[in-house]
Amino acid sequence: MPQVSDRAYSRYSREALMLLGQMIRMARIERKITTQELSERAGISRTLLQRIERGDPGCAIGAVFEAATIAGVPLFTPERGGLTLQINDVESRLTLLPKTVRRPKPVINDDF
Repeated sequence: MPQVSDRAYSRYSREALMLLGQMIRMARIERKITTQELSERAGISRTLLQRIERGDPGCAIGAVFEAATIAGVPLFTPERGGLTLQINDVESRLTLLPKTVRRPKPVINDDF
């Protein structure tokens, strides 16, 4: 049974989840795959797949991505050689950034 969440999601996030769920459902139907077949291939329950297709924000992102991949929904647009190259580009850029983010210390004006 899904947990009830008090978390508020932005309209953009809700619409994106709904769109991705509908794309997964459309691709599944076009490929003539039943919910039972797709859920078995993805290693998830049929109920979770139905929640994914409805755009439920409480679904695990890994389960959503796996269902999308099996259904044939492209998650990212491959550029310059595919996702592996993109991952390497991001990792190399991340190495140049600081490991933690800290707020600057406030400057205390103690001149009286």
